[in-house]
Amino acid sequence: MPPRSAFVPEFIPMLPTWTILIGFVIGAVTGSFLNMLIYRLPRGISFVKPSYSICPICKDPLDWRDLVPIFSWLSTRGKCRYCHVPIAPRYMYVEILCGVLFAALWWQYAVASEQGARMFAYMAATGALVAVIFIDWELYIIPDELNAFFLPIGALYHLYAKTLPTFLWGAFAGWALIWGIAFLGRTLLGKDAMGHGDIKLMRGVGAILGALLTGASVIAAVFAGLIIGVALIFIDKRRTQKAAAMAEGDVSAGVEEELEEYPPETIFHLIKMGVFYLLCLDVIGIFIPSVYRLVGEEPEEVMLEEDDWKPSITTIPFGPYLALGAIACMLFAAPIQAGIETYWANATGANVR
Repeated sequence: MPPRSAFVPEFIPMLPTWTILIGFVIGAVTGSFLNMLIYRLPRGISFVKPSYSICPICKDPLDWRDLVPIFSWLSTRGKCRYCHVPIAPRYMYVEILCGVLFAALWWQYAVASEQGARMFAYMAATGALVAVIFIDWELYIIPDELNAFFLPIGALYHLYAKTLPTFLWGAFAGWALIWGIAFLGRTLLGKDAMGHGDIKLMRGVGAILGALLTGASVIAAVFAGLIIGVALIFIDKRRTQKAAAMAEGDVSAGVEEELEEYPPETIFHLIKMGVFYLLCLDVIGIFIPSVYRLVGEEPEEVMLEEDDWKPSITTIPFGPYLALGAIACMLFAAPIQAGIETYWANATGANVR
């Protein structure tokens, strides 16, 4: 039997393997909620009005038959039961993905070991990270509410585990890594290397994972971004070339419009907002928007549907890769941490603290 964690008191004993089905069901139900969140949150749509789920096309309220995770989408063959308009398969994918991830976390921390507190913290964080992946990939934004969500999860977990320094150093490490990359990109290359949402995201992820795993998650995100990003650019380039062969004049005008870019952020603004995020004033700004005016900024607004900004083929959001790296570190925290500590000990003769 694997040993109980030396520093985390637990309240869930090691469970039989079949209980991962419970984890899958919890994840699928969470995924169903996340589908509503992914659609409503970045568009500023209330979570309580309407208090029931509706079809975004015909606005008809959905009953229980339409809300059973995975099976509802399959039973209607991916169409609304009322207006028969196709429903994006993303809804089913989110439910399956969350089910699989929660089942894996359940197995890792409730079956293979006795780390129930960590499991629940990681489940909450993973759900938020799945929402980040789909929102940022589609809309190129990460809502402040999601970024702020990680901080209380990390604080509660590390309070329970009596490891508050890990919470503080992890949050600082996540902020410092991404803000540092943004600063170097702006000063050395004259480009915006990281978005502000990425800085706030990794501050929250670090608050949960701690400094060591946060660094590993950023490295994993960089490698994933390089591989997947290059592949996507290649695919889009091939697609653009085919379209150009069919309608050269129209495509030329479209490409010229797509390549329009905004001027890079000033170094002063990056430093100012970096300190703002380090002090977590953006979290206060969710409840008291006027706090942004303390640094000469206007409160951030929700994403507007009529926004006509169109990204170029090389504009790839990094948030999804950061989220994937963080999820990977939650799933494989023990071997990743052990590998880093072993490498560090062999290289320097010292232990990682």
